[in-house]
Amino acid sequence: MKRTKLINHLTELLKPFQISDYCPNGLQVEGKSEIKKIVTGVTASHALIDAAIERGADAILVHHGYFWKGEDQTITGMKKRRIQRLLAHDINLIAYHLPLDVHPELGNNAQLGALLGLDIERPLEPWNKSSVAVKGKLATPMSVEDFAILIENKLGRAPLVNAAGDHLIKTVAWCTGGGQSFIDLAASQGIDAYLTGEASEQTIHSSNEQSIHFFAAGHHATERYGVKALGEYLATQFDLEVEFIDIHNPV
Repeated sequence: MKRTKLINHLTELLKPFQISDYCPNGLQVEGKSEIKKIVTGVTASHALIDAAIERGADAILVHHGYFWKGEDQTITGMKKRRIQRLLAHDINLIAYHLPLDVHPELGNNAQLGALLGLDIERPLEPWNKSSVAVKGKLATPMSVEDFAILIENKLGRAPLVNAAGDHLIKTVAWCTGGGQSFIDLAASQGIDAYLTGEASEQTIHSSNEQSIHFFAAGHHATERYGVKALGEYLATQFDLEVEFIDIHNPV
């Protein structure tokens, strides 16, 4: 498959031009023009690049790529070594950040919700076209303890849990990755629990003082599922071999 055809399809599917982001979305490092095998993963780390090289990949498709706003623009150190490996093996690096978070079917939030039995009802910020946090509900109300067990069973890791009272969980807001700042907005809407990947010091105070249960299940763990689903989708649409590689990250 021609690289240009793949990028055009992904642009039409994920519509990155509609979202203001912190990095370029789409092709970040150009490699060979013909793509037969794609490795997908959460972050374009050196370990993922090495795994892609071992498997003879023509492209790497990730959620966390390179060239973030505010970072040093020079190609030195870790960045140089990563890009050097890609260029030496003529591997394309393709990355989609917020466009992959918000996609209604293949996105991180949609995939995490489906995994936990949560249906997205609406964005947490319905007035914001780029809203990345969402709101939904459980089919059957659950205790804090049972919801934590569900998360652990599905994601393979125990979440950080802060119970803010003894009320059952009926409604849940969530944002994969580093979305802890949305807890206050969720609390203002009377939502029972908030789930994300990370926690900050002030997050626990917000949870306690606004009586909203809080769960942090890991940035990496909550964002495995969007890029995996996107790769599986591409494999059904085109004559491509796609392999998801989960590079362990405890954060």
